[in-house]
Amino acid sequence: MALRFFNTYSRELEEFEPRDPAARTIGIYTCGPTVYSRAHIGNFRAYIFEDLLQRHLELRGYKVHRVMNITDVDDKTIRGAREAKVPLARFTEQFKQAFFEDVETLRIKRADEFPAATDQRYIDRMIEMIGALIARGLAYQADDKSVYFRINKFPNYGKLAHFDLSQLQSTGRVKHDEYDKEHIGDFALWKAWDEEDGDVKWDSPWGPGRPGWHIECSAMATALLGDQIDIHCGGVDNIFPHHEAEIAQSEGVTGKKFVRYWLHCAHLLVDGQKMAKSLGNFYTVPDVLAKGYTGRELRYALLRVHYRVPLNFTWEGMHEARESLGRIDEWLTRLREIGQEENVQRSTSNAQSPIEKSDFENSLDDDLNISAALGFLFESIRETNRAMDENKLDAASAKAWLDWWKRINTVL
Repeated sequence: MALRFFNTYSRELEEFEPRDPAARTIGIYTCGPTVYSRAHIGNFRAYIFEDLLQRHLELRGYKVHRVMNITDVDDKTIRGAREAKVPLARFTEQFKQAFFEDVETLRIKRADEFPAATDQRYIDRMIEMIGALIARGLAYQADDKSVYFRINKFPNYGKLAHFDLSQLQSTGRVKHDEYDKEHIGDFALWKAWDEEDGDVKWDSPWGPGRPGWHIECSAMATALLGDQIDIHCGGVDNIFPHHEAEIAQSEGVTGKKFVRYWLHCAHLLVDGQKMAKSLGNFYTVPDVLAKGYTGRELRYALLRVHYRVPLNFTWEGMHEARESLGRIDEWLTRLREIGQEENVQRSTSNAQSPIEKSDFENSLDDDLNISAALGFLFESIRETNRAMDENKLDAASAKAWLDWWKRINTVL
């Protein structure tokens, strides 16, 4: 089966064709954490989906170059540092380290680069891109000294989120960041310094200030992966305005199609409700571990549902994850015991050879359908357990199944 992904931009399942097929190297950019607090399990649902994507591409023979950004300067990080009365870098560092601890706990492969928005190399790139957008008439400095992107000058604005500009009139999320702008939807590229920013500022041709959130990702993505990227991932809440703005900024500068495939992960709910501290259902990785569960069990619970389907997190679901992993472990123990036997005569096995079984990987080829892949895994477990119960699985077959498990476990 050909590898296919659901492209948010086209809203269609598309056969995957990398930008450079001969190189077999895939460039992936993923939106990482904003380090004003510890990432929650909803964030990690998306990061685990992105981890599955990378692992499956590697299983299929591709080399992956993945970049995940760290947003360490924005309104929330500045406010947090101000309230804690510590420098911004010290405030964000604790949450960066917490993020990497949780990544380790959940066995998420580290990206090749974790660029931080405050790195001077990327600040310089942001200023360079903003200057290019102004020169092309796609951006302007307003009376408040901030610089904004002119969305009505970019014809494809709204294509990712599939709406027209008139819808912005009633979109509170856009109004939230409103200044003295030409259009309600114009978003900030460079925010002029004010007293609440404290000492967080950089010099620019437009005066002291700091970058807007959207330009940070455009600058880091193009700096590390080039003007055109194979795959860009994130949560569905990133589609608008963040990813929409990334397209406008990046293509406005380069004149090239920014991303070939946009993949977005659906929300995580808790007991059927949106996660919120006010509801008492806001969980971090340490919160789950404190309940006696392991990182492996949490990873499985967040992985097992197809990424485009909302996932309802419950403690019953965590218990089910533990039981499912227990079934796998028991199956592996039985296979290992039989695989170590010598000169034991057994009847011919009815269990199909794993060499003939491609359903697991084919399911992942079909837009990372992990639900179908896991369904096939447990069907195989039932089949081989039955053969072992009937004394019909020999050592060679057991070893073949263990080799198959070793292969597919590289993505789980």
